Amino acid sequence: MSEPIGLVVIGRNEGFQLRRCFKSTAGKFVTTVYVDSGSTDGSCDLARLMGIEVVNLDMTQPFTAARARNAGINRLMQLQPNLTFIHTLDGDVEMIDGWLESAIDVMKQHPKAAVLSGLRIEKYPERSPYIRLCNIEWNKPDGYPACEGDAILRIEAFRKVGGFNEKLIAGEEPELCLRFWQAGYECLRNRVPMSLHDVGLLHFSQWWKREMRTGHSYAEGAAMYGRIHYLRQSMGIWFWALAVPLTGLTAAYWTYGLSILLVLGMYCLLFYRAYKGIRARAMNNGLAREYAFFNVLSKFPMLWGMIQFWIRRWTGKQTGIIEYRKPLAAADGANLIGPSSSKGATS
Repeated sequence: MSEPIGLVVIGRNEGFQLRRCFKSTAGKFVTTVYVDSGSTDGSCDLARLMGIEVVNLDMTQPFTAARARNAGINRLMQLQPNLTFIHTLDGDVEMIDGWLESAIDVMKQHPKAAVLSGLRIEKYPERSPYIRLCNIEWNKPDGYPACEGDAILRIEAFRKVGGFNEKLIAGEEPELCLRFWQAGYECLRNRVPMSLHDVGLLHFSQWWKREMRTGHSYAEGAAMYGRIHYLRQSMGIWFWALAVPLTGLTAAYWTYGLSILLVLGMYCLLFYRAYKGIRARAMNNGLAREYAFFNVLSKFPMLWGMIQFWIRRWTGKQTGIIEYRKPLAAADGANLIGPSSSKGATS
């Protein structure tokens, strides 16, 4: 590869997904740094076995993905101070062949581009509706002005805006992109396949927590930036998840229950609007209906996440991360470092 580039991977008990991540990136980067956040499954040993630099976060300090990425990028720049570009990956993804070369070409053609994301694809959408929803979420149009955790960054721009905001427990990538735009840079996205992701959302409770996390990030973004960042989304959640049902229930006595029917009609309209919007993106009928149903339902866990943010803000309590995937126990990763993983591990 003509342009040397470094890689930062972050993870916490990713198990065998992490090994697949490392194998998919082997030989593509001049240096790889893995940042671990208190794993108990042998992740750090696996990384060292594969010749990867490991940074262990101090878990006595509040953990955020933003803090992990900053730590990894700082360490990478100590090892390779002359890099122009850095790629970040979450430990539960595999990089798709061909993405990196095309991404570097795009970044070279756009000298004001601070970040570029491609298409993240879920590996197992057949396993649950919640995974299929994530697949739709990743499938954003070309030019969408924000990135995910998998992205190529121009280090000059990253340093200029001060890196990721380590206080954010979620939504740190869109917030970084907002500061890129404010500093005069571009944030690019194209639909070139970039990474295979295994989100592992199999249960309703996991989906609910993930939507709470999204609501929390909306409230925090709106509190920080007002109308230019997540205010419209926040107001919509307050309206659909609180104002509409509360008004309907309050007025039910005086309207002989007609207000309840009106509320149901409004939710049907919201469902239809979401359905039509996703159908316009060439989704099939079944998937569009599934998406529309959960789009309506998601307003309620998002509201609870927003309420939790404001309660903590008003009481001065420290915000912890909202984990929607249960970390593996040490025993679950007992074979992560074993004969099968050590033999040919660097290939």
